[in-house]
Amino acid sequence: MEEPAAFMYLASSKCGEYVDIGILASDLQKTYSADYGRRKRNAFRIQVEKVFGIISNEKEREDLAVLEAEHVAKRARQHEKNETTGSATDDSDYDDYPEDLSANHMNSSLLSLYKKGNPDSVPTTPKIELVETPPPVRTAPQTSTVAPGRRVETRISEGGWFIDKTPCGKDFFIDLSEDGEGDGKKPISEKSTDFSVLESERKKTKGKRTKRKKEEFPDVDGEIEAVLLKEKVRSKGPELYQPSVTFEDVGGNDETLQEICKMLIHVRHPEVYNHLGVVPPRGFLLHGPPGCGKTLLAQAIAGELELPMLKVAATEIVSGVSGESEQKLRELFEQAVSSAPCVLFIDEIDAITPKREVASKDMERRIVAQFLTCMDDLNNVGATTQVLVIGATNRPDSLDPALRRAGRFDREICLGIPDEAAREKILRTLCRKLKLPESFDFHHLARLTPGYVGADLMALCREAAMCTVNRVLIKAEKEKGKQIHAGGNAAEEGVGTGTDILVEDDNKQLELPPKDELQRLLDLLKKQEPLPEEQLQKLCIEMNDFIVALTSVQPSAKREGFVTIPDVTWADIGALEDVREELTMAILAPVRNPEQFKALGLTTPAGVLLAGPPGCGKTLLAKAVANESGLNFISVKGPELLNMYVGESERAVRQVFQRARNSAPCVIFFDEVDALCPRRSDRESGASVRVVNQLLTEMDGLENRQQVFIMAATNRPDIIDPAILRPGRLDKTLYVGLPPPEDRLAILKTITKDGTRPPLDIDVSLEEIAFSQHCDCYTGADLSALVREASICALRQDMALQNTKRKKGEIKISRQHFEEAFRKVKSSVSKKDQIMYEELRQSLCR
Repeated sequence: MEEPAAFMYLASSKCGEYVDIGILASDLQKTYSADYGRRKRNAFRIQVEKVFGIISNEKEREDLAVLEAEHVAKRARQHEKNETTGSATDDSDYDDYPEDLSANHMNSSLLSLYKKGNPDSVPTTPKIELVETPPPVRTAPQTSTVAPGRRVETRISEGGWFIDKTPCGKDFFIDLSEDGEGDGKKPISEKSTDFSVLESERKKTKGKRTKRKKEEFPDVDGEIEAVLLKEKVRSKGPELYQPSVTFEDVGGNDETLQEICKMLIHVRHPEVYNHLGVVPPRGFLLHGPPGCGKTLLAQAIAGELELPMLKVAATEIVSGVSGESEQKLRELFEQAVSSAPCVLFIDEIDAITPKREVASKDMERRIVAQFLTCMDDLNNVGATTQVLVIGATNRPDSLDPALRRAGRFDREICLGIPDEAAREKILRTLCRKLKLPESFDFHHLARLTPGYVGADLMALCREAAMCTVNRVLIKAEKEKGKQIHAGGNAAEEGVGTGTDILVEDDNKQLELPPKDELQRLLDLLKKQEPLPEEQLQKLCIEMNDFIVALTSVQPSAKREGFVTIPDVTWADIGALEDVREELTMAILAPVRNPEQFKALGLTTPAGVLLAGPPGCGKTLLAKAVANESGLNFISVKGPELLNMYVGESERAVRQVFQRARNSAPCVIFFDEVDALCPRRSDRESGASVRVVNQLLTEMDGLENRQQVFIMAATNRPDIIDPAILRPGRLDKTLYVGLPPPEDRLAILKTITKDGTRPPLDIDVSLEEIAFSQHCDCYTGADLSALVREASICALRQDMALQNTKRKKGEIKISRQHFEEAFRKVKSSVSKKDQIMYEELRQSLCR
C-alpha cells in the first residue's frame, strides 16, 4: 500500500513541521506514478490521510515496522497472483490498508446484533475467515512461516470444529464445542506450534484494532442496539389477552346485547351451523358517536365468553414500505385463525378501509382489497373456524361498500346516544363501587343529563368525586384554620392588654391574612401521613356534588354548534304574560310532565313562531325559555346555514336536527327564519327552494323528532313559505306586538329595577312616562334606549359639575334628563309598518 512510499517520502527532506495531506498525496502520485498514477485523486487522498494518521500516532510507532513488513508481503503475494492469473487489475481496485474502520464498523455491529436478536434472518453458511500471516522477523518479510504467495484459509465446520486449510493441504482441528474463545482452542495436529504463533499474532492485531475502534466510536454500538431494540418492539405483532370486562359493566344496552348473543352461538356451538350446513356470521360492525361504548362492548363480548382477544388499532396495520401493510393484515388473520376460538377486534376501522373510488393512494385500495380477501378466507376455511371479527367506527358511511355486504360485516349494530332510561342504567353501572347515600335519585340525575354518552357520564362521576373532596377536605382545613385563628385572638384577649408588647402582638395577629385556597391545597398535597379515619368517613358523593359537576362537564353532543344556556330569566322580561303562558304550555310542560303528555297521546311537540315588529322581545323570550327549562338550546341564525356550494346548505340543516335529536330534549331557535325559508314560486328553482324542502322534511318527515322543540322568530311572516306554518311544523304563531301603556310601565320597571338602577330622582314618575304621548308606538328596545340616553345625559351633566362639592356616586336621573332623552330617541316602527302589523295581529286572532 502507501506505507513504504509514505515512509520514504516522510524520511526525505521534502516535509517540514506541517504536512498538507493534499500536497502529500499529489507528490506521492507524481513520484510513484507507476504505482499510484492511475488512482482517483480523492480516494487516494483519503487513503493517504488514514495512513498518515496511523504513522503520526505515537502509540502505534512500535508496530510500524511490523505493519510495513506485513503490507509489503501482501503486495508481493498480490503481484504473484496477478502474474499467475494474467489479469491486469488496476491497483485502485484493492485497498491494502488493514481495515477501513469508518466503513466497516457499523456493518459488522449491525450484522452481529441481527444475529443476536434474530438468528433466522442471517443465512447459516459456514463462515470463511482469511488469516494473514504476519512475519515474525521485523526486517525480512520473506522469512515468515508460510510462503508469501499462499494464503491460510480457516473456517468453522457445522460440528463445532475449527478447520484450517494450510498450503500443504493438511488440516488443523481445534475443538470449539466447549468454549468459543481463543484461549480454549486446542490444536490437535503436528503443526500446532506454528498455528499458535499465527493465532497469537492475529489476536494481538485484533485487540489493537478493537481498541482503536472503541476510541473512534465510543457510543455507536449502544445507539445501534437501542434502535434495533425499538424496531423489534415496533415490529412485534398484537398479543392475545383476556379482557376482564363483562356484560355487567355495560349498562343501558340490553336490546343490543340480546342481538349480539344470538350471533355468537357459532363461537361456542359450531356443530349447530355444521349440522344445518350454513356458514355462520363472521363479524359485525359497531358504529355510533364517540364515547358511546363500542370498544367497551367488544371487550365485554370477549370477557363474557372467556375468549382471548386480539385488539388492533387500524393505524398499526399501515406501514411505509410498499406491500408491508397487506402482509401485516395477512399475518393478523393467520394469527387469529391459529388462536381460534378468539375475538379479533379492529378499532377505528375507517382509517384503513375508505371507499376505493375516492381513495387518494393505491396503497389504500390494496389494503381494502386485502381485507376483503382475508374476510372471505375465513369462510373458505370452514364453519369450524371460531374467529369473530368486530370492527368499530364512528364514520360508517366512509367505509367501502364491499366490506358491508353479507359474508363480511353482514350485521351492523348502532350504539346511539343513550336516552333517559339508558342513562339511568349507565349511571347505576358506573356508581356500583362509589360511595353514595342510600336514597340517591338516579332517575333525577338521568333527567338532568340529556346528550351525555357513557364517557361523559364517567367524567361526571369523576368530577363529582372531586367536588366531594373539595367540599369535605378543603373546607375542613379552612374551618380548622379559622378555629386556630379565632383561638389565638381569644387567648390574647383573655390575657388582657397589660403591656405594650401584647398589644403589638395582638395587632400583628389581626393583620395576618388568612390562608388562601391555593395555600391550603398545597398544604394538603405536601402532607405525607395518611388522612385520619374520621375525615375519610365524611367522604360521600351527594346529589349536590353531581349538580355542581354538571356545570364543568360538557357532553360530547354539545361540543359544537351549541350556545351556553342564556342568562336571561323571566324576571328580565316585563309584560308579555299571555305569550309566556303559551310558551310554557308548548315547551316547558312536555319536558317537565312527559308522562301526562304521553297518556294524552301528545307525541309530536308543537313548533312556535314568534312574529311581530323588531325590538318587541322575541329573541329575549326564546332565551328566557331556554334558561327557565334548562334545556339544551341551539341557536341558528337563519342566513348562517346558507352556503354557496350545492348540497352544503341542506347538509347544514340536517346536521342541526341530528345534533338536536342526539341531545334531546332540545330547543332549536331559528332567528330571522324568513331568510331561511322564503315563499317558493314556480319561477324559482335555486338553493333556497332546496333548503325549504329540507327544512320541511326535517320538521315533519318520516323521522320522528321526539323531544325536539322548534322556535322561530321573524318580523316578516308574510314572506315565509306557507308550508312551514301548517300544523305539525310551526303550528302555533304568537304575535309579539307593540306594548300598550300598561305593558310599557311593566317594561320600564323591569329595566330600571323598580327605579333603583339607575337611581331616579323624586320628580320622575315612571307611570307618567309610560302613559305619555311621547312613548306612543315605542317598543321594548326603544324604552331601553330611552332609559340609557337619560342616564348618559345625567352622567354628562355630572362630569361638567366635577369641580363642585358634589360627591361622586350620587348621580340621579331627573325629569329634565328624560325630556332631553325623548328629543333624541324616536320610535323604531313607522306609522306605515304599524298598520301592517295591526293587520297581521287581526289575521292571527281570526
